[in-house]
Amino acid sequence: MFQLEGGSASPAIFERPRVHGRFLFLGDKKFFIKGVTYGPFPENENGEPLPEPERVAEDFRLMRSIGVNTIRVYYVPPKWFLDAAATHGIHVMVGIPWPQHLCFLDQWEVKEAIKDAMREAARACAGHPALLAYLIGNEIPSHIVRWSGAKNVEKFLGKLAAIVRREDPTGLVTYANYPSTEYLKLPFLDFLCVNVYLHEETSFRAYVKRLQNVAGDLPLVLSEFGMDSLRHGDEAQARFLEWQVRAAFEEGVSGTMVFAWTDEWYTGGHLIEDWKFGIVDADRQPKAAFNAVAKAYANPLPPLPPHAPMISVIVCAFNADSTMEGCLASFEHVEYPNFEVIVVDDGSTDKTGEISDRYAAKFPFIHVIHQPNLGLSAARNVGMHAAQGEIIAYTDSDCYVDPHWLTYMAWAFRDQRFAAVGGPNLPPPEDNRTAACVAVSPGAPTHVLVTDEIAEHIPGCNMAYRREHLLATGGFDVTYRAAGDDVDLCWRLMDMGHTIGFHAGMMVWHHRRNTVKAYLKQQKGYGRAEALLMPKHPQRFNVLGNSRWAGRIYGDISGALLSTRPVIYHGVFGSGLFQTLYEPKGSLTAYLPMSFEWMLAAVAVLASGFAFAPLFALGAAMLGVTFAFVGHRAAQAKLPKAHDTFLARLTIFLLTLAQPWIRGKARYQTLMDLRRQGRRGIKSGSLAVLGLPEEANLPKYTLWTRVKDTCSIFRRGLKFHRFFWNGASLEREDVLDHILRVLRTLGVSHTAGTGYAASSSVAPWDLRIQPGLMSALMLRVTVEHHGGDKRFVRLAGSVAPTGLAVALTGLSLAAGLGCLALGALIPAAVCGGAALTAMLWTAKGMSSSAAMVTKLAQHLMTCKHGCSLTEPEDPKKAAKEAAKAAKEDQAIAVKPVNAPAQAPAEEDEHLEAGKAEAARAAVDAPLQ
Repeated sequence: MFQLEGGSASPAIFERPRVHGRFLFLGDKKFFIKGVTYGPFPENENGEPLPEPERVAEDFRLMRSIGVNTIRVYYVPPKWFLDAAATHGIHVMVGIPWPQHLCFLDQWEVKEAIKDAMREAARACAGHPALLAYLIGNEIPSHIVRWSGAKNVEKFLGKLAAIVRREDPTGLVTYANYPSTEYLKLPFLDFLCVNVYLHEETSFRAYVKRLQNVAGDLPLVLSEFGMDSLRHGDEAQARFLEWQVRAAFEEGVSGTMVFAWTDEWYTGGHLIEDWKFGIVDADRQPKAAFNAVAKAYANPLPPLPPHAPMISVIVCAFNADSTMEGCLASFEHVEYPNFEVIVVDDGSTDKTGEISDRYAAKFPFIHVIHQPNLGLSAARNVGMHAAQGEIIAYTDSDCYVDPHWLTYMAWAFRDQRFAAVGGPNLPPPEDNRTAACVAVSPGAPTHVLVTDEIAEHIPGCNMAYRREHLLATGGFDVTYRAAGDDVDLCWRLMDMGHTIGFHAGMMVWHHRRNTVKAYLKQQKGYGRAEALLMPKHPQRFNVLGNSRWAGRIYGDISGALLSTRPVIYHGVFGSGLFQTLYEPKGSLTAYLPMSFEWMLAAVAVLASGFAFAPLFALGAAMLGVTFAFVGHRAAQAKLPKAHDTFLARLTIFLLTLAQPWIRGKARYQTLMDLRRQGRRGIKSGSLAVLGLPEEANLPKYTLWTRVKDTCSIFRRGLKFHRFFWNGASLEREDVLDHILRVLRTLGVSHTAGTGYAASSSVAPWDLRIQPGLMSALMLRVTVEHHGGDKRFVRLAGSVAPTGLAVALTGLSLAAGLGCLALGALIPAAVCGGAALTAMLWTAKGMSSSAAMVTKLAQHLMTCKHGCSLTEPEDPKKAAKEAAKAAKEDQAIAVKPVNAPAQAPAEEDEHLEAGKAEAARAAVDAPLQ
């Protein structure tokens, strides 16, 4: 603690900020870093890389006049400097210099010297209230990181952070990264710093959103950004810094550091004269940028949007008296001018209603609706119809909201693309050890991102919708009484063509289940919800019944597999300016060892080992793979330091092992209950509504037709090719859209191509259609233009057994041959029968896939809205005619009007030179 003296605007106790969630706090208030970089300078009379104390005091006074509360220095300052900063109310980020431009990991002496520098710096600043954080490094060159290996550099930086914390336990630790080593994973930092120099606002905003996801649960600080006024001019620098500071805080950063305070910059033994990044000149005369930064830092942070729409927040509660008070109390601190809170008490039998009524009497913006217990979805719909706002937001009764939750939400909805917006939900650090373990165990509610700003799913504890779009969906499906309604609504919005957004600053604190029993009950409810979702959205589930996301859940267990580890794009010779980490999408292989089906099969095979010994080893191996995956997750889980014990890791291991079993068992039980009740599925829509013919209106598809289709495909080597004419300007996107509509409405599982394909792949697929477990249809679509409105449409692809079919058949055959070799005839016969069954099942599935080709063609040819395809009587002849017409069209297009019979020789040379230049550009261009 430090009592401010003369020179401060208002004497107060000065203390160090702390990290809480994705932001910094000073006491109970958020602390937004409003900073500038300071130095290095020529040495003063004491040999320090600083101006004289009088000049430093004058600099600090000027900084405080424009709202600067933090400076970043590139050296370890003396105590008098820290005292002066504290006296003026300025925090200091101390950069610890060391030779990061060397291959430091290759030299033992250099590594030890770096560690010593960390100890000395931390001892010199230990306990001083002016210190905000230690920067243990700054922009290690990308080629050095590449030389030493990212993992090794990460490990070394982790050791440096540990050294600093031992010497100064309350000091925050960070590292100043930059885009060329963005891929470094540094979870041991207290907050993430990145130096960013982007002069175009759209690119800057997009990259800050990217960095928010790189930061994960850590606060993000832009530790350097600026513009050279010598090259761009004073006015351009001012305009640039004004929008950049504003945009950064709108995107949810915890702080900004403008580079630099002054044009006086000393490095390499001399003053730099050909760069002028300062907001004051070398004589401390304010430039235009000085006033621009003053204006940006004077605004409330984060700034409010020009139009603050009315937001209605719905809180649905059932027997939530343990968390209800904390939830409603948090709205007292919300810094947003135009909102209401509607509490829907869904038939609670505890004190939930009483607590809600008490807060409603105290705060006029809180309204309470009491109703009988109808379930979560019904309660959310009641709140939706009672809401007055343009935006309808939802959070749960076991959450409490960030003071700027609604401010960031309003900024997110400024983007007109978004019909809905979500944000992160973090476990409160004050929760008990079991809750901390549950928070890092599988099955927690989380967002699923397709890009850095577009989501596929936003969880019910932190979601918001434009009123008109929410009402257009009909609200939440009351089939889901406890869970699954948020997933269903997101998928329905996407099916309607809407986009779901994500804002990293739009944060709520979400209490996780604080007992093992409550966690397992929650997972059981999720299993039931999945069973209800599967018949309604079959295309969004894989063969194991797990949700198939187009986006990626950050922290997926697939990282345990070598085959699905992230890859880094370095650029040619490692020279990429933005070297990023590409995370693979979760694959079936990654989920398989953690699935209920795998565990059940492993136990069954293990039990069969009592009858046939070799199967015991196979079952044990299958369980061993599962234990390896579970152990990996338990070991890698990030726990608060206070809860990071062996018992906590063991708890995570057991929860991770139990979760798929409980969830999968509940899913299958619910599916069987639905079948017993005669509810085999919930239709997602009518074919007629989409302009597609109903099944009854299609040409009769007989058994003989199916046999012919199957034989035709098998005769062509499991491949097919269908041709169609269209005379209504049909485009490829239209054909794909029609096919997707048919598949969604028929309830057929399908996956869109990711866009990635192996370089050797001749024909990457557009759609993977899977009518059953044992076979899949890989479909390609193209449309040729033949003048005017005439189009020639091609559907092609192949039918293949799935990996499950191959695995079942192969394992059964291998086991049968093994049994036969050992003379165990009965087990051999059983395994042989299983192999034959798998082969017949696969053949039936491939027949169904072949039939799907004809079914799609029938729907497309009889569609009422724009597709109108006509299949020629002789497809081969039609294909030849199309090729001939295309050749003639090309000849007409290439030959100019009144062109000479032969181009002059110099034009040929010019053309060849252009081709060569294009080829060189293609080789030099970085991979996108």
